[in-house]
Parts: sequence; structure tokens; C-alpha cells
Amino acid sequence: MKKSIFIRSAATAFLCLVLFNYTLANTPKAEGYKVGDQAISFQLKNVDGKMVSPADYQSAKGFIVIFTCNTCPYSKLYESRIEALNQKYASKGYPVLAINSNDMTKQPGDSFEEMVKTSNAGEYSFPYLYDESQEIATAYGATKTPHVYVLEKNKKNLQVKYIGAIDNNARDEKSATDKYVENAVDALLANKPVSTTSTKAIGCTIKWKEA
Repeated sequence: MKKSIFIRSAATAFLCLVLFNYTLANTPKAEGYKVGDQAISFQLKNVDGKMVSPADYQSAKGFIVIFTCNTCPYSKLYESRIEALNQKYASKGYPVLAINSNDMTKQPGDSFEEMVKTSNAGEYSFPYLYDESQEIATAYGATKTPHVYVLEKNKKNLQVKYIGAIDNNARDEKSATDKYVENAVDALLANKPVSTTSTKAIGCTIKWKEA
């Protein structure tokens, strides 16, 4: 009887340990930014092999930073809309900077080599950057793909003005009635306050490295 209780206790302890480690591996290591915070800059490898940083965009007024990936069905649904955002706003001073932070050991389809293929196939007009260390996703507090951060450049600072989803209908672009990112950038370009500053990002969870 005692042996049976010991075995069950050991099994329970092992299960708890597995679940604890799984949670650590699939949870960002920081709370991340809130609207109004100053965001850190970054320098990450683009699919063309060159390093890209917000500091490279001297005339930019801000950035549409989007954490995304190759494999998530939601990222695929939003792929053309991400391209459209860059086409619409890059020339107005708010280019898209897309970042893939997924751990390739958990999601081989999100390796740098696959990023290059995805970018070429989609003919991306925006940089598609590899956050291999996951430091940027952790600092920003990104949890989903896609997860958007609209940043306004203020001298050398990057202030967070909007966090969340691209719009309110992932499955059908034509049925989206609230285009959160467009509304935020339009307000900033007009020197007006952003009316909706945060929404819930809808998508796949970022695949975190094992602790």
C-alpha cells in the first residue's frame, strides 16, 4: 500500500515538473511593453542577409513592428494585409518591420532558410527579420503571431502607441470593420490621439526556447 502511494506521488511530482517546464518554455520571460512605454531598438538579420535596425530609417516617423512567422495559419491569413500596410504607410513614414521569433527546433518551418523562401514567394516589400535569440519578442512582450506594435519615433526614442491585432476579422479581410493598425497610424499622421490603443492579439503562440 505504501509502495503504491509512493509511486503515485512520484508520478504526480514528475507530471507537475513536466507541466512547469512546459509553461516556462512557452511563456515569455517578461511582461513586455504597455502603451506609452519607450521601446528598445534592435538590429536583426533580414532575409537578404543584411542587418536591419530602426536606426537605419532616418526619415521614418515611426514603425509598424509585427511579430509573425511562416507557419501560423493566422500569419498566412494576414500576409497580404501586412504587405498592404507597408505599401500604404512606408512612403508616409511608417514602414513595416516584420519579425519572426519562433524557435526553429520546435517549428522547423520557421527557420531562417524557410523565412527566405516565404519572403521570396510572397514578394515582401518589407524587411523580414530573424529574432533567433528571442530577446526582442521577450522585451516587447509579444505572445502571438501576428502581434503588432505601432511605434512613434520621438527623437531617438520609440514610444509604443498601439499594441494588438491588425484588425477585427482574421478570417475575412473584407468583413473587418475595425482596422486597428490603420486607424492608429492615420491618427499619428494627423497628430491626433490614437482612439483604440490596445486590442487582443489573435493568432498562434510564439514557440519559446526551452529554459
